[in-house]
Amino acid sequence: MAAASPRDPARSLWASTARPDEARPTLDGERRADVVVIGGGYTGLSAAYHLAKAGRSVVVLEASTVGWGASGRNGGVVGSKFRLSYPAIASAHGMPVARRMYAISHEAVDGVQEMIDTLGIEGAAYVRCGQVKAAHNEAAFEAARSEAAWMRDVMGDRGAIVLDRDEVRAETGSDAFVGGTRTDASGGLHPLNYVRGLARGAGAAGAAIFEASPALDLVPEGEGVRVTTPVGRVVARQAILATNAYADLTKASAGLEKRLVPFRSAIIATAPLSANLRASIMPSRRIYGETRRMMRWFRMVDDRVVFGGRGAFGREDRESAFRSLRHGMVGLFPMLAEQPIAFRWSGLVAMTLDAVPHVGRLDDRVLFAHGYNGAGVALSSLMGRYLARFAAGEKPDMALLDAAGSKPVPLYALREPAVRLVAGWYQFLDAIGR
Repeated sequence: MAAASPRDPARSLWASTARPDEARPTLDGERRADVVVIGGGYTGLSAAYHLAKAGRSVVVLEASTVGWGASGRNGGVVGSKFRLSYPAIASAHGMPVARRMYAISHEAVDGVQEMIDTLGIEGAAYVRCGQVKAAHNEAAFEAARSEAAWMRDVMGDRGAIVLDRDEVRAETGSDAFVGGTRTDASGGLHPLNYVRGLARGAGAAGAAIFEASPALDLVPEGEGVRVTTPVGRVVARQAILATNAYADLTKASAGLEKRLVPFRSAIIATAPLSANLRASIMPSRRIYGETRRMMRWFRMVDDRVVFGGRGAFGREDRESAFRSLRHGMVGLFPMLAEQPIAFRWSGLVAMTLDAVPHVGRLDDRVLFAHGYNGAGVALSSLMGRYLARFAAGEKPDMALLDAAGSKPVPLYALREPAVRLVAGWYQFLDAIGR
């Protein structure tokens, strides 16, 4: 099957199985609002919903269609984690910061369930099934055990259960792992149905959402801002930039792209499995992730294996990335060697220098949130809620996620070769078991 274009996710499993979405207009003429939101993904739509619910007038501008970016293409994994471990956060920044980060992460997961329930997003198909972190070698297993013990003894969190080799084999159906841990504060959903449900909820609350309306610029006007689109414009008191890895699409979010390193994430999905295969692969139906540096994750969606990971470097799809994913999947599940791949797609995620997202004010008129580092379903939904609070003049404690921590990437022009170099080194270390 031909690879899906990064500008056309139609061949993704999600686009092929999503419920029909409503038609939305293109902005034509001038609109005035309290807040203009640029970006129609989880962050922007969550912000729009919470602002509109609070009585603020909101206009959302989406360059393509709702969920066109990572919000409609991701793996649908809802997790309570950051790339940084809590022991590492506590060691570098102190226990109060670690506890606040822990609270934010769990608030994010709970918030997804709350939004689905409040807005009645049945198509999200959210199941809080738990997650297994499967260790690919003994060193990784020891690190996972140590982190689970630290979380229990220091944070009082007894949610991580240590699994031995046989227990992980029973969970996954794979002989490739030496052990792991299982946590319950994670789940899986249909990401495109979820983001479309957020859009319907924001619209019902009073937000005006326009598609095919790229924000060409963002300039001060009076005490607010003016955003111009090809055939319209919005004048607002404040603006929210919710473009994340696609911040370089227009001049409106100029400057933010230099604070991020876009990284292409690829996903494959098999054809429907036979009853025998369904019974032997991931029988517990949780979310699963490896401990490798170039981490791969996998889950069962209906009767298919969905398998994803990093590695599709650059701005465009690469055949080698999908071959690598299939090779990795068959390495874990040899019984899938002859199983056809029915869907394959990719999209950009945004990495930050300090490995955490950032949210807050860019200046007195403009707010932003970005940099979810590949774990954004729950966090981006929550950041939208916090953006609404910032826009209302509040100053919530965001710990390491504070906007002040968002820094430009040094030698930004060299980011792509640098990413390739680092990723290649990580792949080598994974290959030799380090």
